[in-house]
This record gives sequence, structure tokens and C-alpha cells, in this order.
Amino acid sequence: MTAPYVLYGMAGSLYTAKVRSYLRKQRIAFEERVAGDPRFEAEAIPAVGRWIIPVVQTPQGQWLQDGADIIDHFEANGLGLGPAALPPDPVLAVLARLLELFGGEGLLRAAMHYRWNFDTDNLAFLEADFISALAPTLGPEAAHERFLFASKRMRGACLAFGVTPATAPAVEASNDALMDLLNAHLAHTPYLLGSTPTVADYGLAGPLCGHLARDPHPALRMKQRSTRVWRWAERMNAPDLDAGEYLGASVPWLNAAAPSATLMALLQFIADDYLPEITAHVQFANDWLAQRPELPAGSNGMPKPGDRHIGMARMQWRDHAVDMMVMPYRLYLLQRVQDAADALTASQTAKLHALLQPSGLDTVLALRCRRRVLRQNHLEVWGPDQGARP
Repeated sequence: MTAPYVLYGMAGSLYTAKVRSYLRKQRIAFEERVAGDPRFEAEAIPAVGRWIIPVVQTPQGQWLQDGADIIDHFEANGLGLGPAALPPDPVLAVLARLLELFGGEGLLRAAMHYRWNFDTDNLAFLEADFISALAPTLGPEAAHERFLFASKRMRGACLAFGVTPATAPAVEASNDALMDLLNAHLAHTPYLLGSTPTVADYGLAGPLCGHLARDPHPALRMKQRSTRVWRWAERMNAPDLDAGEYLGASVPWLNAAAPSATLMALLQFIADDYLPEITAHVQFANDWLAQRPELPAGSNGMPKPGDRHIGMARMQWRDHAVDMMVMPYRLYLLQRVQDAADALTASQTAKLHALLQPSGLDTVLALRCRRRVLRQNHLEVWGPDQGARP
């Protein structure tokens, strides 16, 4: 019998949730092991060069890291049994990648705020959850200390993503608005772009299934306020389509040439809420790179090869000046959107611009970094300098 794939992660991990959902939907046999498993430290960390989750080990012993790259591996090799992770329409495929970027990186403030700033409801659950994943073999006192260490780091990350006492009300207002828009959109389609899940859904599954539909405080809020979103989160953890309430009707792919009002409203929200953030990241990265003209290709430019952020960028977001940690990984996901758009024909490009222009999201397509972000040996590094970008 062939050994299954092994997924190293955590039940409450945002990025693990993305991969777990994909593997389940593809009906790929896998064994999930926690990051506190001794084999993770002994085998996975040396293989990928840093402590990071999720990590997948194939039955052949190959190591895969990063949700987008893991999904790419299975899709490219035809290893799944479920529907393809990209829509057949190339224009919708670009949109799916854009939603994947927003889902995985644009909801970090809400995911972290609702996890770490509601201790009355969440803390006991989080401690038990983190200990089971990070310190399953430790005694009670040592396990508690391990949780306090992890909690301190995560609360620091919460601040680094722009969640402060001053911005917290805006984070909540933003999340409420998004949940309302998603709830309305899902009234007519079980998944974001049609009857089957795509990378758009897997991207959103990270923050929603990993945090907002799982941690006690936001999960109860979601059940009470956004029941269709809650059902979608359940659906994303089921191996089948789990869309009984749509009465077996065949839901077509959304029409990129005639998008629904709910899709357009969702795109407008992303433009208003996330476009300032990703713009600030690209501008910061370009300035940072311009100051380092001698930075060799294949380096991340940081003291440690595994470092993930290069500094703090300031943006104006919902009437607040917000400082946010800049991670080249987000630019890597942005490139994937742009690469898919660059591959379109002239007529497809016109259709894409017609879809994105009303919200202003078409500017994302030209928001380029002077160096590409490459993934080499499971790490993000800079490619050759391409010069200043417009």
C-alpha cells in the first residue's frame, strides 16, 4: 500500500487551512501531523530551511512548502480527484487568483484581531488548541509556558499587521461589511465563482476556516450574522460539494462578461479595502530595492535566508494611518495574478479590464515590482533587477 501524503500544520493555522481544504476537496489521502510532532523538527524543518507551516511530504519523499506551490504541484501533475482549482475561462482564472491573493493576505487584520483581542471568549480554547499542536508531549507547566511564548509572538504579529486599539473598530467594520457581501453573493452560488471550488475559495478558506469560523468569538458571530458564509466554511472542509441547499441545480460559472451585482460589489470592497495595502507594499519594496542596487539575485537581502519581512510600510486605510509589515511573499502572489493576466489574448484582456475597471482593481495589473519574487529551495528570494517600473 502506498504511503499517504503527510501534511504538517496546525488545526488553527490560516495557511494550513488553505491546503487542508484543497486536499479534502481533491480526495487526496493524507495524514495530518502537528508542528509539535518530533518528526517536524527532525525532518521537515531541515528540508525546507525554516520553521514554517504548512509543509507537505509526498509518498516519494519530496518536500513541498507554501499553499500556492502545494496546490500547483497537485494541479500540474493531475494528482487530484476533484474539480480543477482554476476555472476553464482564462479571465475567471485571473479573477480566481486575485481573490486568492485577497483571501490569504487581505484578511490578516480581521483574522488576527478576532483571535487575539477577545480573550474572554477565546483564550481557553486557544491555549488548548496551541498546546495540542505545538507542545503535545510537554507537562502542564511547560506547555503553558510554550503557549504564552507563542501567544506573545502572535500578539506582536497582530500589531505588525496593523491592528491597534485605534484601528480595531475599523477592522470590525471592514469584516462586517465583507461578511455581508459574501453572504449575499453565496445566496446564489455554493462557491465564489460557481458550482465547484477554485483557488479563490481556497484563498479565503485560510482566514475563514482557520480563524474566523473556528475561534469561539468570531465563529459565533459568523453563525449569527452570516449564515451562508458559515455554511460555505463547512462546505470547504467537506470532501464532497456539500451544496444540498442549492437543490441539486447546476450552478454555472459566473459570466465574466456579465458579472452579477454581488460579484461587482465584492470587487469594489476589495478595491476599497485592499488596494491601498498592496500598493503600499509594492511601493515600499521598490524603494527598498532601489536602495540596494548591488543585491545579488537569489538573495532575500536580509540577515537570515528564512526572514519573511523587509520592513514596515505606512498606508492610509479607513481614515487611519496604518503601519504594516511588508512580506515579499505577498508580491509573489500578486505576480501570479499578473502572470495569468499577461497570458491572455487581446480580446480576453479587454474582457478582464471591463470586469475590473468599474472598481479600479485593474490598477493591480500594472502594480509591478522592479524585481520578481522567486521561490527557490522553499524560500522567497529576489530575481534580477528589471529597473524602475512605471
